[in-house]
Amino acid sequence: MIRLTTNFLAAALMAAGMTVAFAQDDAEQPKPERQSWSFSGLFGVYDQAQLQRGFQVYKEVCSNCHKLSIPFRALEDPNGPGYSVDQVKALAASYQVTNDEPNDKGEIFKRPGTPADDFPPPESFPNDQAAAAALGKAPPDMAELAEARKYERGFPWFIFDALPFDQYQEMGADYIYAILNGYTKSGDPQWNLYYPGHRIAMPQPIVDGAVNYSDGTPPKLDNYARDVAAFLTWASEPTLAERKKIGLRVMIFLIVLATLLYFTKKRVWSGLH
Repeated sequence: MIRLTTNFLAAALMAAGMTVAFAQDDAEQPKPERQSWSFSGLFGVYDQAQLQRGFQVYKEVCSNCHKLSIPFRALEDPNGPGYSVDQVKALAASYQVTNDEPNDKGEIFKRPGTPADDFPPPESFPNDQAAAAALGKAPPDMAELAEARKYERGFPWFIFDALPFDQYQEMGADYIYAILNGYTKSGDPQWNLYYPGHRIAMPQPIVDGAVNYSDGTPPKLDNYARDVAAFLTWASEPTLAERKKIGLRVMIFLIVLATLLYFTKKRVWSGLH
């Protein structure tokens, strides 16, 4: 009896220790905090100035390693960055892209880009295989990053996230923002507070003062992270504004239809009492 009691106490203490350990692990691996975004909620839209700043961060910093598989002309989106046709033409022409068809001699050659072309991959990594060989793993395509990076908010938050007045879908933007602000251990450029296991292949990519904004926005890491997260969200879902408009129209239609059906039913059944 004494031996059984001793074994039970040992098991209980072990379980308690494991619980404490798990609690400590959870405390050391925080989830990204929910941020405030102009495009959140039922009526949210992208902030054009923020998207232009975010594109500047991508172009000057992120494009050194990450590709962005969208056409140049997508930047003309009036619900997105809203660059002019001339600005996009000049931007595209500043890049060298590989021509799809060979010339008269059968040679594949490079030429200035056009608005119809996709952003070319980084010059140092022309394809995923080259990037994987150099870095161990190919950096993800930034056109898909915000949609691909999700995390579970847990109960009961995921219930509130689905409600019409909230419709929380900004986990990708929150995650990108958190990762860029998660390099909190000085002396270890690959330790990240929010990355699983705290070890991330990407050393800290950007710090204060790395990009000078032309609109006077302070050149701070927090602004860089917020702006590029918004831009990458747009790159992943450029039709967000139109989707929300359609969703709102559908909701209004359903409310009107339900109201009409209610009064029709009431009128039909009123004579049967």
